[in-house]
Parts: sequence; C-alpha cells; structure tokens
Amino acid sequence: MTANLLTAGNVRLSDARLFDGNAYWLESRPAEKGRSVLVECDLSDPENLRVRDLIPAPLSVRSKAHEYGGGAYTVADGVVYFVLAADQRIYRMALDGQTPEPLTPEGAYHYADLQLDRQRNRLICVLEDASDPEAEPVARLIAIGLQDRDEHDGTFQYTVLAEGADFYASPGLSPDGKQLSFLQWHHPNMPWDATELMLAELDENGTVQASQQIAGGTGESVFQPQWSPAGDLYYVSDKNNWWNIYWTGSDTPVWDKDAEFATPQWVFGMSTYGFLDRDTLFCTFTQNGRWQLANIDLKRGEHRLLEHPGCDFESIRCAQNRALFIGSSATDFPAVYLYSSESGQFRTVASSSSTPVNRECFSPAQPITFEKNGREVHGFYYPPHNPGYRGAPDEKPPLIVFGHGGPTGATSAGLNLKVQYWTSRGFGILDVNYSGSTGYGRAYRDRLENNWGILDVEDVCAGAEYLVEQGLADPNRLLIKGGSAGGYTVLAALTFHNTFSAGASHYGIGDLTTLAQDTHKFESRYLDKLVGPWPGTETIYRQRSPINHIEQLDCPVIFFQGMEDKVVPPSQAETMVQALRERGIPVAYITFAEEGHGFRSASSIQKALEGELEFYSRIFRFPLPQPGPGIEIDNLEGEH
Repeated sequence: MTANLLTAGNVRLSDARLFDGNAYWLESRPAEKGRSVLVECDLSDPENLRVRDLIPAPLSVRSKAHEYGGGAYTVADGVVYFVLAADQRIYRMALDGQTPEPLTPEGAYHYADLQLDRQRNRLICVLEDASDPEAEPVARLIAIGLQDRDEHDGTFQYTVLAEGADFYASPGLSPDGKQLSFLQWHHPNMPWDATELMLAELDENGTVQASQQIAGGTGESVFQPQWSPAGDLYYVSDKNNWWNIYWTGSDTPVWDKDAEFATPQWVFGMSTYGFLDRDTLFCTFTQNGRWQLANIDLKRGEHRLLEHPGCDFESIRCAQNRALFIGSSATDFPAVYLYSSESGQFRTVASSSSTPVNRECFSPAQPITFEKNGREVHGFYYPPHNPGYRGAPDEKPPLIVFGHGGPTGATSAGLNLKVQYWTSRGFGILDVNYSGSTGYGRAYRDRLENNWGILDVEDVCAGAEYLVEQGLADPNRLLIKGGSAGGYTVLAALTFHNTFSAGASHYGIGDLTTLAQDTHKFESRYLDKLVGPWPGTETIYRQRSPINHIEQLDCPVIFFQGMEDKVVPPSQAETMVQALRERGIPVAYITFAEEGHGFRSASSIQKALEGELEFYSRIFRFPLPQPGPGIEIDNLEGEH
C-alpha cells in the first residue's frame, strides 16, 4: 500500500446535498493541491448519471469561519452561491455559467451555513466579522439582500437577524417562511457542551419580531434543528445522556435509544438525518462504535434498520423520497450514495477513489474494549496483514497507537488508507476512542472535563499495554502518533509515561499555555473545560505542558508542521524540536510551507507518510521497503 495510492485518483468527499432534484458535493483533491471542488450530478436519468465540476479551476470552495469552515455553498433556481477560498467572499454564478460575481465586500469576513430565502430574495448565513484586528471576531446571523447593490463597491447590503451571542449556526426557515430557527452558544462552551435552540418570528419583510429559546441551555447540547415538510421543528439533544432526535412538541425522543444520532459540530452544515416525506425520517446513528442507517415512521412511532455494508455515514440530506449521503465500509472507499424510499435500494453516485486496489491487502477494524482504573475504554484494532508476507513465528509485530484529534471527536471503522498503509507493512494499529470521545454518550464525553492530558494519555498507554498482554504487540516497539489535539496526547504520553519507544506529532500541541493565549476564537475557551479556566489555573496548564518537562522526554520524536497553521502555530513544534536537539534526543522536523492545520496536497500527504516510515525504520534499524524522502534526523546515534 504505497503513499502514492492515498492520493493518486483519490479525493475527500464532504457536504453532500440535494437541491432541485440534483445531487451536489465537495471534493478536496490532493492532486490539485487540496482544491475543494463543487460537483454536480444530474439525477434526472437514473440510468445515465451525468457528473460535472461546477466551479472552474483554479477556484476553490471553502469557508474559514471558525477556521474549520463548512456550509460553504447552496444551490437554488439555477444559481449556485458559494464562499471562494481565496478571498472568503460569497459569490454567485449560474449553473451553466463560468464567471462568478461577488456578493459581499472585500475584507476580513467569513461566511458559512448559506441558505436562500426564496420568498424574500435574500441569502441567510452566518457572518464572522474579523475586521477589527484588536478584538475578537464578532458573530452574527445575517440576511444579504439580492436586489439593490451598494453604489460604491457593487456588493449587496445585509440586515442583522441575530447578534449578541458568541457563536451562531444552523439557520433554518420554516416551510411558510414565517419562522427562523437557529443555534447559538456562548463562551466558554463548545457546541457539544451547551447550545441554545432559538426560534424567531419573522414579518413579511423578514424582520425579526420576537425571538425565544425553545430548547437547550446549560448542560444540554442541541444539534441540527430542522423543519419537516409538515412545518414541525425537530432537533437532536443529549438531555438524556444520548444524542437523540426530538420534536419540539414533545420531551420524548422519536426513538429513545442508547445511541448517538449526532456528532461533534466542528464544522458548519453537518447533518445526520432528513425527511423523506411528511411522516418518514431517514437517519444515521452510532452504537458501539459502528454507524448504521434507519428509517423512522413518525406517525406510527416505528423504526426500521436499513441494510447497507457501510459502517461510517455522514452528510445526510433528503428530499422527495430520496436520501443522499456519504458512506464507507471496512473495505470500500467513501462514496456518495443515493437511497430511494420507493424502491428501498441504494445506488452509488460517485466514489472517492478511481484507483484499483487489492482488497485482500486490507485489514478490517476489530472493535475492542479494555479497562483503565475501572473505566471501560473503546477502540479499533487492525492486525498487520499482507497476503504476500508473514511475520516470523517468534516475533511480535510493532504497534502504532493512533490518537484522534479534537480531542472531542472519534475514530471510526470505515476504510482508512492511512491505517492500511501501516498494516500492509507489518505494523499493528490501535485507533483509540479515549475518554472524552463521542459516540458513547455524554457521560463518556464529559470524562475529559478538567482531565485532558491525563485520562486520554492513560487510555492510549493502557490500550498499548493491553495488546502486549494479549500477545499482539512487541513491548519494545510501541509507537504513538496523532495530529492536532491527538498530537498533544502523543507528546504528553511520551513525556509523562514510559510506554512508547517513539512517536510522531502532526501539528501537535506542546505548550498548553501558548495555545490558551494564541488560538482562534472558536477554540479560545475550549481549554476552560478540558484543563481549567485561563489564567486562573495557569499552574495546571504548565504542569500538563510537555515543553515544561522536556527532561522527561527521552525517546525519538518526529514532528510534521504546516507553516500556515493558525490553530496550532509552528512555534509549538519548533520549541519542542529545539529542546530535544539540545538534549541530544533523536528528532526530525518536516515542514510544509503552504499547508495549514492538516495537509491537503498530494505531495504533503506522501511526504508525511514516507517520512514517518523512514523515521521508524531508522529508529528500529529495519530496512525500508522503498526509497524514502531522505529526511534528516538529528542526534541519531547510539542504541535508540
């Protein structure tokens, strides 16, 4: 499984939607330096699906709102509205056109969750105003009129629908256009901590007459409010510990189930359910680490599981007895699927990969549960597997423990070539849903409150030790890798524990105090609950920052860093690298000049994988199966 295979002919699919009978989605293309392309599929002829790019090259569709973006386009009446990555302005273009026209002014403005108000000819969206460099960006819910242009810059004026909260998301118009629902939340909460579902009454001109909170609040996370075709407002809430779906007219879930019908709202425009018709809801939920699909009959209160080989689903959108979504299985690449409630059949609309792959090389995920200090911890184990090779009978395989980002997030069992790259080379992989991960109820998620850098680190170490006890890993070749918050877990595990022999930090955090003082608005108060309120608990921040205990880190580490990263600035990695160099610890530092928080271009993805493999190969003195990129490793002497 080569590094080139991860990018050649492969794309990342996201934000699938149904508009006016056709399907749309975004493709992030590594071969085009991560350009995010809006794609349309004409569904009018089921036997002859026609797919085309909507936005001409080299234009890219991406929002920087909250830095992670999402909800960057909408389509209506033969026109596409989208956020252009290059300047973050909203543009519109006829579906049969080639020249977009700007709707919003130049400046430090970010937009997301675009939705057309047809009745009033205006575009409703979230605005993040960062025009004042000395102040925190201001969030508003706005409506951009599409009739009268400003005589000075030719853009359209907007009116404010809601302001005063720190964050807004998920605006939705009722079918009659008389009500507007939306989410808001306030520092120090993240959207999975506490959100408020608001309902505003609109007059004929779309002016807000009154607004009230109808769900959510302290200790309750509300996700994806959505209007049904019948004009009823639904939403997802975790008020019973599990993210279940509710109707605003009842305190009882439409399906009371110990399962999660939502996922952490890191980006705008996320969707886990939709309405096939007035009485039928199509949804996805996760239970015991596996996502499933189901239909819910709202009138009868009945539910039915749907047979699909996938185990990971996202971006559910429904209209007129059809559902569009992105799904993947343990052996199938992510793809855009279309479901018809009339036939009960699924159809593949587009795949994320056009590269032929020998599926016999894949190592399917095996769910595992282990204990640490009396608490259950979950994850997925991937044994080393390659039909062309076998390990020596007296040798246990090296193990790489993955720590997912977030830390509020989760890993899944869907096909991930970044896992298969390693298992096809003889490595075992443990992908840990450590305490604080989503998918196992609010109580599991809240475990990490005030405990980041403690429980997550204990869990990844315990997982590696558990596999050693099971005879599935070599105790002298235990490795750990992770990105972003997962990178912090890596550095903390290597600093404060002696479980692992080496590690890889991808744009990871070494200094919590720097992160608390130098990050973007969305996450600026995130650590208040994970670590403690800043600066009142500064002592704890310093205690848990690996950079302040560098004398305890005595094993090799490789760092990967995007130089345009605004979430975790390069200074985080550079401080750690310099400290390790001064102590004579083997260290490598690979930078990517044009990358931000996460790597999008093909060359970056390949260089990171091959560099990490070469690093481990040198550390453990085993031969490379293919030429590496020639990375430089400082202080690689002696028995490491």
